[in-house]
Amino acid sequence: MIHALNRRTLLAGFGALAAATPFRAHASGITPELIEAARKEGTLTWYIAQVDTETAEAMGRAFTGQFPGVRVAVIRTTGQVAYERLLQDLKNNAPQCDVFSSTDVSQYIPLKQRGALANYTPAGAATLLPAFQKVADPSYMYPSSATSHLLIYNNLKVKPEEAPKSWPDLLDPRWKGRVATGHPAFSGCTGIWVLALKKAYGWEFFEKLAQNNPRIGRSGNDPVTLINAGECLVGPAPANTAFQQVDKGNPLVPVYPADGATLCVGPSSVMANAPHPNAARLYMEWLMSDDFSKLSVANHGDPVHPGLALTSGQKPLDQVPIMSLSVQEIAKGVPEIIEQWRDTFGG
Repeated sequence: MIHALNRRTLLAGFGALAAATPFRAHASGITPELIEAARKEGTLTWYIAQVDTETAEAMGRAFTGQFPGVRVAVIRTTGQVAYERLLQDLKNNAPQCDVFSSTDVSQYIPLKQRGALANYTPAGAATLLPAFQKVADPSYMYPSSATSHLLIYNNLKVKPEEAPKSWPDLLDPRWKGRVATGHPAFSGCTGIWVLALKKAYGWEFFEKLAQNNPRIGRSGNDPVTLINAGECLVGPAPANTAFQQVDKGNPLVPVYPADGATLCVGPSSVMANAPHPNAARLYMEWLMSDDFSKLSVANHGDPVHPGLALTSGQKPLDQVPIMSLSVQEIAKGVPEIIEQWRDTFGG
């Protein structure tokens, strides 16, 4: 049985950590001088796509609790929308974002090429698990979070023996009009899911899925809302959001697909033109710290640092089949599948 961690308890944990002192990390890059410089700036803006709005804002408050006097303006959108907003800022030479935390690692390649990422190495970069060290772009981008993308179903309307066990099960005609998905043009995690399934099964998978008339939202979290409400019954979703719903006692069951989950890595970078450069560096140190990792795992994210236990019901990534993609595959493939998706599903 999956242990039920009440959402109020989780948010209370954020508050307790916010009040905890001193700051903890394996080897902290935080100095009194950096903290004082950040306090003089007083604020920072965080473009964040890796968690839902409620959790992102709670994370911002936890940071301010540890570093009073430095407020976090949380701008939470989907990964592709956050990226487009950032590009518009750069085009207009009107910097807003201090720290960029998206769900698509390939976005950071052109950002680095145009000199938009600051050269900065947080202390926590040294303690990343080997799999995430491979994803990092040293001195410019580091994974601060991760979540697997798996199947979910509504257990009030779907029996366990009838529930999908692998991705092709979504193609069964019984789910016609009852499948929910995100949209790869908006959601970075959905884009990676689509690309991985195309690699495994060809675009024919999505042509067949289209025949089931899926309900397409924008965010990868939209299927969670629709399936919780019973408007749809099955679909893909981020594990962190799915297990949060289990904590709340909602009628949603996460299923690790037999043919493999996809992995949505959440990179973070300090922007080169950050309006609050010292606060941005302090925040990046925190995102790569033990304290943030504990918040992320309490929120059902997959740990990117060692020594953190998952809550009951989740499987460690080394026990989960993963449909892996390289950064190069994502950079080339996501724009292509967005166009294919529009051709197949419209809009």
